[in-house]
Amino acid sequence: MEEKKGFFKRLVSGLTKTRDNIVSGMDSIFHGFSKIDDEFYEELEETLIMGDIGVRAAMNILDDLKEKVRAQHIKEPADCRQLLIDSIREQMDVGETAYEFENRTSVVFVIGVNGVGKTTTIGKLAGKLRNQGKRVVIAAADTFRAAAGEQLKEWADRASADMIGGQEGADPASVIYDAVAAAKARKADVLLCDTAGRLHNKKNLMEELKKINRVIDREYPEAFRETLVVLDASTGQNALTQAKEFNEVTDITGVVLTKMDGTAKGGIAVAIQAELGIPVKYIGVGESIDDLQKFDSEEFVKALFYRKEDDNNDDTGEI
Repeated sequence: MEEKKGFFKRLVSGLTKTRDNIVSGMDSIFHGFSKIDDEFYEELEETLIMGDIGVRAAMNILDDLKEKVRAQHIKEPADCRQLLIDSIREQMDVGETAYEFENRTSVVFVIGVNGVGKTTTIGKLAGKLRNQGKRVVIAAADTFRAAAGEQLKEWADRASADMIGGQEGADPASVIYDAVAAAKARKADVLLCDTAGRLHNKKNLMEELKKINRVIDREYPEAFRETLVVLDASTGQNALTQAKEFNEVTDITGVVLTKMDGTAKGGIAVAIQAELGIPVKYIGVGESIDDLQKFDSEEFVKALFYRKEDDNNDDTGEI
């Protein structure tokens, strides 16, 4: 619980720039309008879109808000604040089944372009799973990038996880083949696979992932499958584009958003979910192993709309 509380504080400070980017604009609309009319909604929509929440998410959130305003006969713009917060939260709820892979014998693919924090994410995930008492094997199948294997080895050692592969230039599918054999022999709960982080040649990447998938389907058909794409939140709309492109290459089941701290583009978390229908499952707000946490829509929205005075009425359930 202590870890969770510490993370919330880091999330609050990590989202400061995003809050300045989105929330201050919204609050001035809530207080600047004397009635709820089309212009009020247009201003809100513009603020949401400018805050990297994206066009589709902004429209969904506003449709939901209008519905709530009508149903509850709200007349004052200021009374829309909590309703808007509720609408954003509902947009982002991932549900309990999102982490099913943790309770099954599973293979987790981790994909993402170089530089987004993919290797670090795998290391932190391995650490989290080990803390839950799981046996973890890491497959270093990003054999394209020099030093990827060494970096991953450091994380594997830190997390007390076994690592297979890591030789530069090796065939990724053969690394996965060896890793599956090791995972079975060691009765591992989770096999975490690092994969090549290149998107500029989509056809090659698609073929490589197909080949890896065939190996797993053949050698490990009983394993539950999860594919996480790691995105750098600070790249905003560019992260959304990458997610779309990776989704064309393979079926993504979840998103890991790194570098949420210190970016004004944290609204991208809402956009990804709305645009792609893929849940954000983990977010990272720093370098340490505890800085990667499961995504909690309640916590995220609470941190995004955080106000100093909320500390005093923390038990109300209101934000």
